Amino acid sequence: MKITILVASHKQYNMPQDPIYRAIQVGAAVQDQQIEGFIPDNTGTNLSVKNPFYNELTALYWAKYNLTDQDVIGLAHYRRFLGRKSSHSYKDLLTDEEIEIALQKYDILLPKQRNYFIETQEEHYLNAHDNRPYNIMMDVISKQFPEYLPALTEFRKSRTAHMFNISIMPQVLFQDYTDFVFAVLSEVEKQTDFEQLDGQDKRAMGYLGERLMDVWVRTRQLKIAEYPLVTTEKTNWLEKGWYFLLRHFGHQQNTKTHF
Repeated sequence: MKITILVASHKQYNMPQDPIYRAIQVGAAVQDQQIEGFIPDNTGTNLSVKNPFYNELTALYWAKYNLTDQDVIGLAHYRRFLGRKSSHSYKDLLTDEEIEIALQKYDILLPKQRNYFIETQEEHYLNAHDNRPYNIMMDVISKQFPEYLPALTEFRKSRTAHMFNISIMPQVLFQDYTDFVFAVLSEVEKQTDFEQLDGQDKRAMGYLGERLMDVWVRTRQLKIAEYPLVTTEKTNWLEKGWYFLLRHFGHQQNTKTHF
């Protein structure tokens, strides 16, 4: 079985030695130089020039058209990977054998879902970001992708979500997933004035893509296996929790949302 897990990064970084993990330089088209040893995402059919708006999704777009010979496609970040246990060590990453075994029983491998507890995932997004791209996405799905509307309605009320645009799945599902994600986001992009968005909100397409994963999974009624994250950089959970509470209680200004 041919397996490729793309590791999205915009900078030079120490990468796993396991050959199924392949570093890809996202936004290569808008950077000054290519990172040695990384796949540039501006070859073949690509969306590299739009990386400032799509984040790591430009790696997914590249894979959709340039890794069609692979049986299994996955995406990780230079800071986050799926692992057999939560740790900060590459030795705990999923191996090709473990992925093959898991996909015999499950349709897709995802990070453990995040629990918001005191707010829905929709409230969490709207408290943290400019609301306009999100509302456009709701309208686009309602009018142009009605098949996904029941799952979307459920997900908007949910207090859990699978985040980070991280996944591992067979090629046939990957093509269906990316068909949906990029069809929706291209319509949202057409209706979004990015000049009106500030700072991190210009990266709205990437953030919205995170929400589309669960909508697609629920619509397709897929069997999920969840895995903990191997993170190469430690998170300050006290600081993260503090900013979360500030946003929840209406203090959006000067609050960090991504760590």
